[in-house]
Amino acid sequence: MNKRRIGTSDLYVSEIGLGCMSLGTDENHAIYLIHEALERGINYLDTADLYDRGLNEEFVGKAVKGKRDQVIIATKVGNRWRRDGSGWDWDPSKAYIKQAVKESLRRLQTDYIDLYQLHGGTIDDPIDETIEAFEELKQEGVIRWYGISSIRPNVIREYVKRSNIVSVMMQYSLLDRRPEEWFPLLREHNISVIARGPVARGLLTSRPLEQAGSAVKQHGYLDYSYEELQALIPKLKEKTAGRRSLTATALQFCLYDPVVAAVIPGASRLEQLEENVAAASAPPLDRTEYEWLKQATKRSVYDVHR
Repeated sequence: MNKRRIGTSDLYVSEIGLGCMSLGTDENHAIYLIHEALERGINYLDTADLYDRGLNEEFVGKAVKGKRDQVIIATKVGNRWRRDGSGWDWDPSKAYIKQAVKESLRRLQTDYIDLYQLHGGTIDDPIDETIEAFEELKQEGVIRWYGISSIRPNVIREYVKRSNIVSVMMQYSLLDRRPEEWFPLLREHNISVIARGPVARGLLTSRPLEQAGSAVKQHGYLDYSYEELQALIPKLKEKTAGRRSLTATALQFCLYDPVVAAVIPGASRLEQLEENVAAASAPPLDRTEYEWLKQATKRSVYDVHR
């Protein structure tokens, strides 16, 4: 599988990674899927301390044991579970980040994290303190590089200006093209995009739209009503039929711009993983196809005040 460099780092990741959040809580099945992903050329695993209260990190750690040097592990920090298990609170403090990284290292059974990401962020955070925590962890060799996972324009702007982030993880797909607003700025600063949600909760796969969840049927998906999806998705399938699946089209669309280092679709079944991996060897989009897809889908923008 082709690899791309994340920002100015020395991390070269498979164009298609594995978003581990959807692996589930069955340890054997989760480890099996990770092993299958590695066998198929994926070297980039994305997890977070938040997922299943750290269980997801544990599965990743067990799966890559003996293979650590072959894998790029990305995890996240900033959401602190309450002691009573009732939920979590946002905590981007230096003290918490430096405490939480130790727990992630323990669960991952490693002594370093390749890409450590702030899992959210607000403009009211103590941003300089947060950056200081990541910089110190990098100097200590505990993390190799750091980035943020955020859809907030003002937060992204501040980290671009004030930190040494190498990546911004954002939800990006044919049905959510908002990140394109930030591509020029990130490209200018040699910061990569990591695209999560590239198949839009399964809407951009071979799964029939009729099988979408009740929330989509009642409220649509982002700027799209359910009726608009009923009209659009068959058109997308028809446009690239014979050349690639809708999943492959969706992933190739995200990868078209070089500012995107990787897409990280999830997989809870082997068939989903195989479909994602197959997209890597599907014919890339040509300029005409890419422009048609852009014209066919909405180009909304973020709320600049967020």
